[in-house]
Amino acid sequence: MTVLTIDGVWNVRDVGGIPVTGGRIASGRLLRSANLAGITSEGASALSGHVDHIIDLRADDEVASEPSAVQGLETTHLPLFLGSVASFFEEDSSLDELYAHLLEQSGARLVEALRIIARGGRTLVHCTVGKDRTGVTIALALDAVGADREAIIADYALTESQLPEERNRRIAAYLRSQHPDAQHVVALATQSPAAAMRTLLASIDDRWGSTSDYLRAQGMTDAELVALRTALVETDDDR
Repeated sequence: MTVLTIDGVWNVRDVGGIPVTGGRIASGRLLRSANLAGITSEGASALSGHVDHIIDLRADDEVASEPSAVQGLETTHLPLFLGSVASFFEEDSSLDELYAHLLEQSGARLVEALRIIARGGRTLVHCTVGKDRTGVTIALALDAVGADREAIIADYALTESQLPEERNRRIAAYLRSQHPDAQHVVALATQSPAAAMRTLLASIDDRWGSTSDYLRAQGMTDAELVALRTALVETDDDR
């Protein structure tokens, strides 16, 4: 994957280059980032050179409090969390529990996000910091087309190093003050350990057999899965 510098946006990268059997994820097809509320005019201009369609996975209240500063790019608002984002912190959910919730409660919306990616073109997926909702969506898209699992996990884990240290310190201090007895709140806000993604993918295998079978169970068709691979994968014969 390639980390991109877009002024005013954290955690921007192109997942192109991740190996797939017989090829690789094509560069420029699938990007991920944190939210676009702070993007500068220079950053927005640069982003428009990389992206045709944006998928915003944030809840309505998140969009209202930090609206995207990007204009002129087609954007689909597709909230993944069913319920309040704050509830996961109040309930002290672990990352494993959060990701299981996404699989169980948001399958149809995850499929809708992948359908948009499958249309082709250059797609950017983002949520608030580009870690959890974005991480799960990107991982499902990559795993469904046969990308190398360790590379998928490495891409997910990279997010932790892409979040500003000062932001993490400030958020961690606030969360500890609000939830002094909680065990998981800091991890929810700041961490992306490889083990969490490895656990998620293994749980999909154990319950559904594969990521493709999980997506089929949520309504995705074989033709749509083929279209997703066509949109994302560059084979050795294409070079």
